[in-house]
Order: sequence, then C-alpha cells, then structure tokens
Amino acid sequence: MDKKSIIGYILIGIVLIGYFSLNKPSQADLEAQKHRQDSIAFVEKIKELEKEKAEEARLAEIEKQKNDTTDLFFNVLNGKNETVVLSNDKINVNISSLGSRVTSVSLKDYKDQNDGDVVLFDSNDRLKSSNDELGNNTLNFVFESKQGYKNINSAMLYSTPIEQTDSSVTMRLAFTADKYIDFKYLLRHDSYMLDLFIDAHNMDDILSTKKDIEIDWKQLARQQEPGYDFEQRYTSLTYKPVDDDSDYLSEMKDDSEKFEEPISWIAYKNQFFSCIMISGEEFNNVQLNSKVIEKGENMLKDFSATMTAPFDPTGKQPTAIQFYYGPNKFSTLRESSNLAIAPDNDLELEEIIYFGWPIVRWINRYFIMYLFDGLSSLGLNMGIVLILLTLIVKAIIYPFTKKSYISSAKMRALKPYVDEINKKYPKQEDALKKQQETMALYSKYGASPMGGCLPMLIQMPVFIALFNFVPNSIELRQQSFLWASDLSAYDAIISWDKHIWLLGDHISLFCLLFCVTQILNTYYTSKMQPSMGGSPEMEQQQKIMRWMMYLMPVMFFFMFNNYSSGLNFYYFVSTLVSVFIFIYLRRAVKDDELLKKMETYAESNKNNPKKQTNMISRLEALQEQQRKLLEEQERIKRERNAKKK
Repeated sequence: MDKKSIIGYILIGIVLIGYFSLNKPSQADLEAQKHRQDSIAFVEKIKELEKEKAEEARLAEIEKQKNDTTDLFFNVLNGKNETVVLSNDKINVNISSLGSRVTSVSLKDYKDQNDGDVVLFDSNDRLKSSNDELGNNTLNFVFESKQGYKNINSAMLYSTPIEQTDSSVTMRLAFTADKYIDFKYLLRHDSYMLDLFIDAHNMDDILSTKKDIEIDWKQLARQQEPGYDFEQRYTSLTYKPVDDDSDYLSEMKDDSEKFEEPISWIAYKNQFFSCIMISGEEFNNVQLNSKVIEKGENMLKDFSATMTAPFDPTGKQPTAIQFYYGPNKFSTLRESSNLAIAPDNDLELEEIIYFGWPIVRWINRYFIMYLFDGLSSLGLNMGIVLILLTLIVKAIIYPFTKKSYISSAKMRALKPYVDEINKKYPKQEDALKKQQETMALYSKYGASPMGGCLPMLIQMPVFIALFNFVPNSIELRQQSFLWASDLSAYDAIISWDKHIWLLGDHISLFCLLFCVTQILNTYYTSKMQPSMGGSPEMEQQQKIMRWMMYLMPVMFFFMFNNYSSGLNFYYFVSTLVSVFIFIYLRRAVKDDELLKKMETYAESNKNNPKKQTNMISRLEALQEQQRKLLEEQERIKRERNAKKK
C-alpha cells in the first residue's frame, strides 16, 4: 500500500469520526427522545386499559344475553361445544361448533420431530406471553346487523352440526328454528383442499343489506423443523393479488401491509407446509400483519389478516371460501390450483415456493426441478440423488468451464510477452501505450482478458438456482445420509447450549467440508490465474484479491453453518468436482502446446491484422479515443501556456 493510499484512508477516517461526532445527539435531544418514548408508552397503556374495559363490557353484555330467553342470541350463546372431525387419505380436520371454524389440522403423510402426524396448527397453541382466552389461532366471521341488533360475531357463538359425513358437515348457527346461517364444510377426496360455503336463511330482517362479511384470521406458525433460524428464513405471510404475481411480507422482521387492490389468496407459509385461504371471488380491504416470534416459544411467526369477502344477506348466493392445508410441494400445489371453486381464477398456488428471480426461477422450474424429480423417482437415497444432480449439472456446464480455463491459460502463456511490454513502458505517462500494445498482443495470439468471465457468468445463475431450490425441496425433509439425520436441517457434529454470535450453537460438518474444499478450489484457481505484472501497486492489489478469495470460505462457514445439510452437501460435492476438473484440465492443457497453437494462429493471421474479437476491437477503439483526447488536452494546455508567455 503506497503513501497516498494511507493518507487517503486516514482522511476518510477523520471525515467519518467528524461526521458521527457532529451528528451525535446532545443530552437535551436524548431527554426529549426519552420523554417522547414515555409519552407513547403512556398512550399505549391507556389504549390497553380502554380495550380491557371494552372487553369486560362486551363479556358482561354476553352474560346478560345468555340469561335472557327472549334475546335473539340466547340459543347461539348457550349452545354446546362439539368437535367434528373430517378426514380423507391425506388430512384430518377438526371443526368446532364454537365459532363454526377449523380448530386444528394434521397431515397423515408427514411426521413431526416426535414421529407423530404433522399438526399445522391447533386452537390450543399459545404464546407464553399471551393472555388471550381465545388463543392465538382464531377464525372469526362478522356479519353486520340492522339497527337494533348486535353484529353477529361467530367467534363466541355456538352452532349445531347437521348433515354430517366423514368428509362433510354443516355447522348451523340457528337463532330461531327458521332463522340461521349455515357454514358448510366439504373435504375433497384424496386432496388437501377444504371447501367452505356460507349462506343465510330468512335473515333479511336481521342482517343489513351490506354485501360483504368481515373475516379475521389469526394463526401461529409452528416450528416444525429442528433448526429455528433456518426455518425462520423460509416462513412468511404470502399473498397473491388477483391480477398480479404473488408476493410476501418480510421473513426476518415484523411487517404489515394494507391493500387497495383485491387479493386472490393469503398463505401462512412455513418452510415445508402452508395454510392458504382462497376466495371464491376475491378478498377486499385486506390488512396483513406478520410478527417474528423469538426463539424458545416453539413458534416462528404470529400471522394475522383482516379482510372482507362478498356475501349475499338474502341467501340466494352462498359465499365460497377454500382452504389448502398441505405440503409446499410444487406438483401438489399446482394440482390443487385446478380445484378452484372459481374456474376463471388462476390460483397459481405453486408460487408460494420461492425459486428466485426470473432467470433463476426459470432454471429451477424448467430444468432443475424436472431433473431432480426424475432422479428422485428412481428410489435412490436423497444423498445419492444430490450427487447425481451435481454431476449432471457439472457435465452440462463443463464446456463453459473448459473455455474459461483455456482463456486463463492463454493469458498465463502470454505472461512473458506481457512482462516485456511492462519493461518497455515503465513510466506512468506511457500507460496508454502499454495498454494498446498489450491489447494488440492479445489480438495477435487470439487471447482475450475477458474470455474467462463470460463462461463464469453463465454458470452463476445455476449456482444461485440450487441455492433457492434445495432448501425448498420437501423431498429432502427427514431424509438421512451418512451422518446427517435430516438433509433439510443442519448436521451438527458438535453442539452446545449457549448461542455464540455468528456461529450459533453448533458446527455443521458438511458446511465445514464445503468451506475446506472451497479453499482448495481457491488454491487451484489462483495458480491458474496469470500474474497481472506491471507496477508494484498492481501486484499488491492482486495479492489483496487473492487473500480475499481465501477469506471468502471463512465467511461462507459463518453464513452457511445454520443452513440445511442438503445444501451444504451439494456445494461440497460441487466444489470437490470443480477441484478435480481443474486438476484434470491443468494436466490435459499444456502451456507450451497451447502457446504453439497460439503462435500458429498468429502466423496464419499475420497478413490479416483486422481479425480479432469484438471485445478487443472495442477496447482498442476506446483506448484510441482516450489517446486522442489526451493529445487534444495537451495541445490546449500548450496553447494556453504560450499565450501567457
């Protein structure tokens, strides 16, 4: 590092210190901020007390209605809490007469960490810090009543199950014998889809003419997998506007959003399972909220959504809503989209699986996924599937890898010639001439300094595609390989109780192996790269770049230690194969033989100096423009000096 660079860094440091010193809040500012925070906390406390007071008044009113036999709500407030179980080959759905809602769902084809059926949610789920008597998992329907009646809030009202079968039931919210609201649930055969139809009967004199109902849906996202941090990254509140692609709230922080446009569906998504509410028409006035739950609660997120759905108070047209309770498996989600109540609504439920940005997503959907499914169908262990997937991908991109290597080998073979040019033009003012002569040398021998970059750029989308694909592959869930008991979670060889910053509470062996092979790969690729030569400053910059390349695997270890063992295993195998490829190419491509070919190329094109790559042509043209600009500046400078004299 030269003296100018050191002085520059010192000046930057002085500027930063001065900036933070000047912007440091004064004692008065700190006191004012504390006063504002205290005021906000006081207002929040007042609001909480008012809310508690209103809730007490509401409960008192309900108790009064319960004892008044003439009250319209007497029957629905004094009902019996019954649970109806709907079942098919894939799921069990529990529906309670209190609230006429689904209270729990379990999946028969998937097991939790204790080898029981995966429970997506349960009405008994509560946070340790919550005092909500209804729990944190609720689904409430609010019907607006005419003046003189209370709004009908389904959460505290009892319905009666009728017309019950193994896969269907009608929960009747009967105010009188001929005035009621029906909630008809139908579980599709051999499917994860549950249909709900809501319609009113003879409620014209009670319900207002409002053409929609309000829905309040709250749910805790359970921690289903061993790794809290990793599953947290893939747990999100996802939604799809009617005429747009799906989107999601932030996974890593509390987030909320309100929508003016209609929404097609709302998904409470875990890494591998989802609960999706789908509108038969559309949801409006949607407000979504997602809160991150701290580690230790066995919960990941606290989701809530409020919305309105079309409703006919006359009962002529029922309100249709669907629920998907199942795995985040692409083919299953796509098949379930075809079961939409509204056939004109293209649900595209498979969009809840995030496969990356457009180019990366296309690679995953139309190449990686089909290749992975084909290998999985062979009945092989998932670790072997990942090995085969790696080898096939490496074989496909091998031509680009080889082209990149040969391009770098050409540059390395021409290094003696480049060194001679550097010696010929040692002065800084001759830098432009040195660049032009170097470019002419590359053109003469058919080499390009950018020749190795394009093949590497082509490989990058595949690398990123697998980064998005593997963590979303439910096929890897609870699949063991070697010492890893679950390829969808980390493979801890050493664990401890206390959380260490950056490192966590364990060391993943596959992550460690991946980082070691990455260092080996850096070693071989750095040997392959030619020295830049030239000034001492350029040599120093190249050394810094090489050390940064060695530092990256260390950074990868802290980044990927909490990631799934399947992803780390894929990167380990991929990097190891890359090392073997470089060793093979190093032996197969001889520098002296390559130089002979380049000299033959130069001799054959000696009489055709214009034959060169487009990139070299552009560089030379740019350098020629720079040369002319510098000459023009020098001419103007000389003329000005002459006038002054």
